[in-house]
Amino acid sequence: MDQIKIENLEVVGKHGVVPDENVLGQKLLISACLHTGTRRAGQTDDLKESIHYGEVCHFMDRYMREHTFRLIERAAEMLAQELLLTIPHLEKLELEIKKPWAPVGLPVEYVSVKIARQWHRAYIALGSNLGERKQYLDAGVKALDEAGGCSVVSVSSWLVTPPYGMTEQPDFLNGCLELKTLLEPEELLEALHRIEKEAGRERTLRWGPRTLDLDIIFYDDLVWESENLCIPHVDMHRRDFVLRPLCEIAPYKRHPITGITVKEMLEQVGEAACG
Repeated sequence: MDQIKIENLEVVGKHGVVPDENVLGQKLLISACLHTGTRRAGQTDDLKESIHYGEVCHFMDRYMREHTFRLIERAAEMLAQELLLTIPHLEKLELEIKKPWAPVGLPVEYVSVKIARQWHRAYIALGSNLGERKQYLDAGVKALDEAGGCSVVSVSSWLVTPPYGMTEQPDFLNGCLELKTLLEPEELLEALHRIEKEAGRERTLRWGPRTLDLDIIFYDDLVWESENLCIPHVDMHRRDFVLRPLCEIAPYKRHPITGITVKEMLEQVGEAACG
């Protein structure tokens, strides 16, 4: 991806652990590498097709003057988030905040914090088989779209499917959505669990009935395994009720381990059922 760089923008901010730093303020230097596509702007000579770096500079200056943080780690995190949420065409950035007057009691040129943040693409499976199933699913989509650092890009149709695993329960209503998010995988999982809980989800039986079930299927092309989370979802390639709605919105999305597309996985599941 193309880059637009801003080096050592000088701003004044009241940030620091020492009380006087929050009152008197001090000089800070901000550098940002903005990742975006510049080809369209290069072809049309139209600034609207790119990122206006002048506006970005003024945005950073204003944000650092209007907010106060104890840690420059916090300042960098919040500034990066606001830039990604606010600036059109910005997909990723590296941000460094330098503190030339850091109160360390020794000669030092500066102390800095440098971070990289970006938008991620996740695919989420949704399911419900209790109560007003469609209302639960629609509310889940709305809650995700309104969650901090999240934006729903597309949603499949809702499909009626038989229960999986524990079959003595009502049919499910299932679907999938594409999500643009700033959240890291574990943070996204926490957000999904919070939305499930708000919908009255009770985790009592594995594969049991539920008001709302939200699962991370893909997250970029990440392969991830922790105590609480496995990406891609371990059983997705076997589940018709995941693959059918997912194929509506991302038929050519490839499994990061096998390289097989969603469409091909769905065809394999169909062949296995026929066999």
